[in-house]
Amino acid sequence: MLTDVDPGVRVRLGKDRMTGKPRGFAFAEFSDPAKAADAIRRFDAYELGGRRLRVNDADDKPPARAPRPFIPSSQASMPPPMAFDPGFDMGGGGGFNRKGGSRRGLRAKKRSLRY
Repeated sequence: MLTDVDPGVRVRLGKDRMTGKPRGFAFAEFSDPAKAADAIRRFDAYELGGRRLRVNDADDKPPARAPRPFIPSSQASMPPPMAFDPGFDMGGGGGFNRKGGSRRGLRAKKRSLRY
């Protein structure tokens, strides 16, 4: 099908890392931008096996994140300065119960109480 548009097309199927099964998308690399535009025009909304294909131009891969700055261990153990929050309720048993919220939220509450 795609080889009708460009015989030198390279196709990579997106697969699940755990199962190895296809995830339902693919990337096709064409030798010429005009051939890629022709393939998009011809195959967008094309019915294949009872399903409608969605073909579009892929976005460029976002740039890699910058690495985190190195913090010496002597500074890493010091907590950041904190301001007193009068709206924080420390009493009444509402602080660290497991009802509602996530573990991440619970850890954030514990970190906020450090001095």
